[in-house]
Amino acid sequence: MDEITKLKQEAYALELIQQKFPNKEAVITEIMNLEAILHLPKATEHFVSDLHGEYPAFDHLLRNGSGNVKTKIQAVFGGRMTPASLQDFATLIYYPQDKLKDITLHLSPNQLEQWYLDTINHLLELLRFTATKYTRSKVRKALDPSFAYITEELLYTNAHEFDKRSYFDQLLKNLLNLKMADSFITATCYTIQRLVVDHLHVLGDIFDRGNQPDKIIDRLMHYHSVDIQWGNHDILWIGAASGSELCLLNLLRICARYNNLAVVEDAYGINLRHLATFAQEHYDDNPGFRPKLLEGDAFKFQGDQLQLTQIHQALAIMQFKLEKQVIDRQLDFAMENRLLLDKIDYQKQTITIEGHTYPLVNSCFGTVDAQKPYELLAEEKEIIRELVYSFRHSYRLRQHLDFIVRNGSMYLRYNGNLLVHGCVPVDKNGKFVTFHHKGHNYQGISLLNFFDSLIRQAYLNEASQDDQDLLWYLWQGPISPLFGKQAMTTFERYFIADKTTHQEIRTPYFELRKDYDFVCRLLQSFGLNPETGHVINGHTPVKRGHSGIMAQGKMLVIDGGYSKAYQKTTGRGGYTLLSNSYGLVLVSHHPFTSRKDAIQNDHDIISTTRVVNHETTRKLVADTDIGQQLQQKVDLLRSLLN
Repeated sequence: MDEITKLKQEAYALELIQQKFPNKEAVITEIMNLEAILHLPKATEHFVSDLHGEYPAFDHLLRNGSGNVKTKIQAVFGGRMTPASLQDFATLIYYPQDKLKDITLHLSPNQLEQWYLDTINHLLELLRFTATKYTRSKVRKALDPSFAYITEELLYTNAHEFDKRSYFDQLLKNLLNLKMADSFITATCYTIQRLVVDHLHVLGDIFDRGNQPDKIIDRLMHYHSVDIQWGNHDILWIGAASGSELCLLNLLRICARYNNLAVVEDAYGINLRHLATFAQEHYDDNPGFRPKLLEGDAFKFQGDQLQLTQIHQALAIMQFKLEKQVIDRQLDFAMENRLLLDKIDYQKQTITIEGHTYPLVNSCFGTVDAQKPYELLAEEKEIIRELVYSFRHSYRLRQHLDFIVRNGSMYLRYNGNLLVHGCVPVDKNGKFVTFHHKGHNYQGISLLNFFDSLIRQAYLNEASQDDQDLLWYLWQGPISPLFGKQAMTTFERYFIADKTTHQEIRTPYFELRKDYDFVCRLLQSFGLNPETGHVINGHTPVKRGHSGIMAQGKMLVIDGGYSKAYQKTTGRGGYTLLSNSYGLVLVSHHPFTSRKDAIQNDHDIISTTRVVNHETTRKLVADTDIGQQLQQKVDLLRSLLN
């Protein structure tokens, strides 16, 4: 920016500020207010990743702030409540409506009145403690509007002051006498939840094999402050709604594989009847395509397993056929090794890959013409056309994806840290790998910026064929920042028994991210301070016995197994991260049991915390991105004052 442009912008900003603060006193008051805010402690950030549609566990961790609510309760009441009472109080704050129903059923009227008085006083004391980081204005915005006045009166009135004691007591009595105690308690519990965590970061993969991604998005849409870094599974849904046929087939295939098509049909109202009928006519039972069930899962209706098995095969074959068109169109993708239908000897039922011949298993090639193996049947083309139309015109899906695209990005620089779901493609020496496309070269931050712009353009406008192809490339391309492997061996896993063909080799990034110097160079390339910054990563589950803290604490991996399918490998129910004024804390969680168990038996998620770094000087608002913005405003106001 040249000096003249900068001066013009500053003059314009001063003009706008002068309209809002017309006199000297107003300017001075605002300067005092902003500079005071800069000296408040930094608020808490909460990082989660790879939710994979597991709504109950995610919802619980939002309610308990990854254990932060209980930490606050222990700080206030540690010496005054038994462990059982502490947990009972914590459960009330997590699930106030459910807990209130249970309590009112088991206490006599006299016991209940005393319980209400004690509980409201305890909640006010905890609310007062959690509100100390914030201005009164911000606390007021966090309050339920129906109870804002009375909460402020109770919160900022000293109940032990002689002159106001009866005033305070009367407010409490009126809450009980007017039958408003339950509503007040519920509102206060949710205010505490909101103040315990100021901002939420979701590092990708809201969608996948879990069956309630729609509920997660509904929850996020009502959350007070959130950002999203897109994951590879999220891109399939964005791509499908942007018209990408391959993204659509991949996501439907995955849903069929994990008995999860109800998300498509029930949550988003997309009709799969034509697909199901076609699959029934052309495919039989096939052990290699039967849906995978987790322990405790079951089919709703007899015949579901067979129908899903047939649909699964139909989608896989259509996907393998259609990949030929994209790979032929996009020579820059360099993915010819993924075209395998023409490598099959359909009479011998074998396939030859790189000079090695393997027998085929789980064959289901009845709709494949051996002479023209990549040609779609007329009915397959019609099914794909209908499905693309349905995805593009599902109102609820569009609402959800609008939110994800609006609040999302390929990466985020936030308070000195780099947040990215997958990886930044590099070679074994740590040098950024170049993606060549249409005569342009992209690497490092320019590669992520290119795909960020592409996603917005493709989703918000009429996506071109090239845009749709690139969205699919993000799912499984060898230089995709969201994939991070040399190839996706989906075909081999279905049809070849030899597991050496199943290997999906990770890019060097995932080994190099353990190296302190590499992570520091990575931070620097994104314009961040390597001495104070961290890279926060999702995408790859941290296996049992391994740590999510790498590169001397500079790299933090927080995908620890929200998805039940990964929990045997990880031994955990997920990692989350908290960043507060004292530093960074990595939290490892045991698997979540159920909402019912949490409410009825006070069973919280057992969480283990590990301090990543402890700030020698407590961080203030002035040390954050928002603080820098406030300081710029202060500087402008001082210019106006002068």
